[in-house]
Amino acid sequence: MEKILNYIDGKLLEPTTGKYLDNINPAIGEVYSNIPDSSAADVELAVKAAEKAKAEWGKMPIEDRSEMLLKIANLIDAHLEALAKAESIDNGKPISLARTVDIPRASANFRFYAKAIINQSTKAHITADKGINYTVREPLGIAGCISPWNLPLYLFTWKIAPALASGNCVVAKPSEVTPMTAYLLSKICIEAGLPAGVLNIVHGLGQQVGEAIVAHPNIPAISFTGGTATGKKIATIAAPMFKKLSLELGGKNPNIIFDDCDFEEALATTLRSSFANQGQICLCGSRIYVQRGTYDKFLTAFVEKVKVMQVGDPLEEETKAGAVVSEQHQEKILHYISLARLEGGKVVAGGNAYNPKGRCKNGYFVQPTVITGLDESCRTNQEEIFGPVVTVQPFDTEEEAIGLANSTKYGLSATVWTQNLKRAHKVGAALKAGIVWVNCWLVRDLRTPFGGVKQSGVGREGGDEALNFFTEEKNICIKHC
Repeated sequence: MEKILNYIDGKLLEPTTGKYLDNINPAIGEVYSNIPDSSAADVELAVKAAEKAKAEWGKMPIEDRSEMLLKIANLIDAHLEALAKAESIDNGKPISLARTVDIPRASANFRFYAKAIINQSTKAHITADKGINYTVREPLGIAGCISPWNLPLYLFTWKIAPALASGNCVVAKPSEVTPMTAYLLSKICIEAGLPAGVLNIVHGLGQQVGEAIVAHPNIPAISFTGGTATGKKIATIAAPMFKKLSLELGGKNPNIIFDDCDFEEALATTLRSSFANQGQICLCGSRIYVQRGTYDKFLTAFVEKVKVMQVGDPLEEETKAGAVVSEQHQEKILHYISLARLEGGKVVAGGNAYNPKGRCKNGYFVQPTVITGLDESCRTNQEEIFGPVVTVQPFDTEEEAIGLANSTKYGLSATVWTQNLKRAHKVGAALKAGIVWVNCWLVRDLRTPFGGVKQSGVGREGGDEALNFFTEEKNICIKHC
């Protein structure tokens, strides 16, 4: 059985504890590798390695740093098939999704920031005849990057790439639930010749490794993506130390469909935005609001398509929905479906665990589930389930749709379907969300900032916002002679 190793100071190392955790393939419910059960001592080794490397990496010419990141991007592309298979096995997602979305976006992250850092500009202001004020940005030194399990390599590299491009060294923790692609990235970095200590990857549990990264006095910036409860804990540790914080947290995203939508496009995209990666994407629309004139037609067509979705072995090309990430997560999702029934909801599609035949008979699968008959105040509509479960509810007016959409503590994303441009602008502006898609979903441009409002997080990732987060801004004023 393969042992995953930490990547510290340019080498693959066993944890100082000598202990390992089981890494389970969720599609078959069996252990297929072991992950280091690391401790604060491993984090300390990683920080010391980063301390040794940060001066040279930070002063390296931008063009050289850019070339190194491009080399890593090219190697990710070269190993695409192996990475996609590893992510599918680790996460339970269809391999077609990993191959076409997750892994290509991981290489795109490195490629984008490798080019962005070369083109980054600073401002200068001439103050009449008195002097010149100009701004410079310097790397912080060491960044702590903690990523989630749902898009293991994509979101991991989204944090690492801008931090490295900005001249920082990184101490990173991938999710202990899906560690394999981060481990393969370690090998890619060695193959690329990344200088020792520039990137350090420490595997293990959040309570030991994650907390040690957040609390370390020599790590001045923390970028975290994950649950809101964990984000609150990170904030309580980091805030008294005045660390820079980027927290991308939970979501309970609304999908608003007006009568004048392009019906077929709205239907097809809503199917994808509801159940992509088994609903385990923070941007999935889990609350669907349909204007009353279209409600019956939409619900009938939507339920028909949901019922015939191909759920099964993630490694089979025709599979549209794979396993959820773990047995515990399967139990959580099923609990919420039971809760929805108790709250008066009607399950009109799915609603049960699913056991495919063959090798996946013991895997952790949940049928894509559609629930009607719930109001906005119930727990099913207020709490993040993070699985293949959506609620569908009618509305009459724009104001009602806005009120329903804004009724939760979250504000990550929202989707609006209408062909009325005036309505699109009005509703989009009124929605409390970090990103609003109109007549599309998951269309991303890395040049734009990304992040949530309310309890969906603080800080922004993407574009110059990410580069700026990992740097320290300094203003210099020179008096004219």
